[in-house]
Amino acid sequence: MKKLWAIALLSVLLLSCQAESQEEKAAKEAFEANSKTVLANLKGWQNENLDYSMYAPDFVMLSTEFGAEKDSVSLEEMKVYDKEMWNTFDFRLVTDPPTLLPGVNSDTRKMDGSVRHYSEWEVTLPATDSTEARSGRIKLYESFDFNPEGKIIYQQAYGDFSGIMMYLMQN
Repeated sequence: MKKLWAIALLSVLLLSCQAESQEEKAAKEAFEANSKTVLANLKGWQNENLDYSMYAPDFVMLSTEFGAEKDSVSLEEMKVYDKEMWNTFDFRLVTDPPTLLPGVNSDTRKMDGSVRHYSEWEVTLPATDSTEARSGRIKLYESFDFNPEGKIIYQQAYGDFSGIMMYLMQN
């Protein structure tokens, strides 16, 4: 009888390990697919032609800058902001390619297919008739969460945005 219980217990243990392995495998596959989306996103931002179809319609970006009037922005608001930034500045990803890291579910602490990265960007205010070009570098931490269809649903970026803007815009 003890042998039967031992076999049953080992079987349950083996099956639970296999189920977890399937979950981990799915999370790793999602991370790999979503990493390609993030790299395309960074390239699109740098080239000023971001493909917004990689975003879900219900996308939200956390507003992390000092004194933000709203805690988040919608996809449509982000498109306007992106255009304003591209009309004013040039961007170059210095950390190319960036190291992409898997994110985790904040409740379970298990990989969930989200992607994060640390990177450094060079931001340039182009020269005008009366001013020389001015450049500075900013280090960023950025994370992207995805829906089951592989679309970005949540994005946040942390860096000293106020500092670099003040530096670039000073006379």
